[in-house]
Amino acid sequence: MTVLQALNQYYGRMAERGDAEPPGYSRESIELCIWLNTDGSIAKIDDLNDYSDKKPRSRRLVVPQAQKRSRNVKSNFLWDKTAYSLGVALSENRKSIRIAEKECAEFKRLHQERLSGTKDPGLLALLAFLDGWKPENFETDPRFTLDMLDKNVVFGLVGGTIGYLHQRPAAQYLIEAPAEVWQRGLCLITGQEGPIERLHPSIKGVDGAQSSGASLISYNENAFTSYGAEKGANAPTSVQATFRYGTALNRLLDRNGPNRMKIGDTTVVFWADAEGFGEEAAAAAEAFMALGFEPPDDGSEATKIRESLKLIRDGRPLREINPLLEPRTRFYILGLAPNAARLSVRYWMNDEFGNFAGRLAAHYADLDIAPAPWRERLPSVSYLLVKTTALLEEYKNIPPMLAGEMTRAVLEGLPYPRAVLTAAIMRLRAGDAPHTGWHAALIKACINRSASEKEKLPVARDTDSPDQAYQLGRLFAVLEAAQYAALGHVNASIVDRYYGAASATPARVFGTLLRNARNHVADALKRGKGKWVEARLNEIFNRLPPEFPKTLSLEAQGRFAVGYYHERAWRGPGETAAQEEGDKQ
Repeated sequence: MTVLQALNQYYGRMAERGDAEPPGYSRESIELCIWLNTDGSIAKIDDLNDYSDKKPRSRRLVVPQAQKRSRNVKSNFLWDKTAYSLGVALSENRKSIRIAEKECAEFKRLHQERLSGTKDPGLLALLAFLDGWKPENFETDPRFTLDMLDKNVVFGLVGGTIGYLHQRPAAQYLIEAPAEVWQRGLCLITGQEGPIERLHPSIKGVDGAQSSGASLISYNENAFTSYGAEKGANAPTSVQATFRYGTALNRLLDRNGPNRMKIGDTTVVFWADAEGFGEEAAAAAEAFMALGFEPPDDGSEATKIRESLKLIRDGRPLREINPLLEPRTRFYILGLAPNAARLSVRYWMNDEFGNFAGRLAAHYADLDIAPAPWRERLPSVSYLLVKTTALLEEYKNIPPMLAGEMTRAVLEGLPYPRAVLTAAIMRLRAGDAPHTGWHAALIKACINRSASEKEKLPVARDTDSPDQAYQLGRLFAVLEAAQYAALGHVNASIVDRYYGAASATPARVFGTLLRNARNHVADALKRGKGKWVEARLNEIFNRLPPEFPKTLSLEAQGRFAVGYYHERAWRGPGETAAQEEGDKQ
């Protein structure tokens, strides 16, 4: 099923729940309401923003469908920005008022034309307001303030039982009146003959895209058209189907919506198909995937989702986790990224929910490492990447495209992108702390997904591993511990100074490190510490060739990192409670 067909179908599910706007309407961010008296004078101005959080949030209202405009002047019906509804906007320096004559004139023209002959008191009040309003009134009326500029405005009539003008029956009749037919043709979504939409709707809510919305489907150059077809005729979609898919996608992209998440530079929406197994099964599948991809901060909930994923990994039926979960429920995942005034589809996946859940569980199983650097809360893809690939652990520094490629690998059960392995190792060589375990967990997962069964890295320390690079990592951790036992905390440890070289070119540095280690062991023994070091060194040397390799490949550097983490985490430097078997003898 295509993206648009699935979204068109999802609109039907929204309508059954009572969540869908009817044809002719859209849900928009509205911040002001100007209440009118019957003579068109302003009674009051209401701020509709929600101030329950630190940052005010605009109210999302169902209003007449927004017009698509870029540079053209085109007014919305019964609502719009202050540039249209009042003729005033912020100047380019955003410090003064700009008079928007063209926009204001278009707003007046549209309403005088469409409301001609109306007898509704509210609509007549709006016409009277427009007749008497001048943009200069904004500065002379003390009820208006500069922070109202460029906000979306609706109108209302005071004293009536119906609030906003667009909710009045007379207005609804005009809104739902059929539009002029541009062309007729066969709809590619429904397969039915009908009026074809000329311009596809603007899609809002994709991070990084234009706040006014961006196009998922558009044609603005002749090179993008086929056989001379104009605009929407290149991909004929009926007016009804266009409205349905646009409404569904915009609802899924609501900033606080439960079916939306941000993964790197990609905005992801997901939904289930209720056909066949019902609304409860679809809702349960969506809730499970939301928690699986973005595990909650709450400790008990995080533990619950971790245990559920473990049960799936162990092959237990989904219904044992939740009786409402139906593995055959059809599930859809769409990743969108900004591309100038348009949107690019980073990935589109549809499969049975059980398959997606199984791959998600396998992903977390691949990340499993002992000890785990996280606690109850499993790491989301974004958090994992920011801890392992981003400079200064800032989300904006995650390498471009990496999150999308990683997400696709997780959901399709593919090997992780080699770029992820490269980025994690480069961050270690650039100074990220190798002992945290975040890099080791991701590196282990990357290598194990692309390695044969005999080459897989262990979850916990494996002293008998035949892997040379893994044993070199262990050796490096023991040398670090010997330095700590001899000198205590130092400003620059061997890890700070030599990790990058030791993991990439062992032969160049390990000779120096081992000579220093003899001195460290002798000094540590004088302090009554480090008795176990020589025994551990001998044990590791028995599994290494006589000569150290001159260079290590990228995968071998990853194995080095995992070996280092396993050895260091098994006995952290400075932990003297047990000092292991060597100090007990």
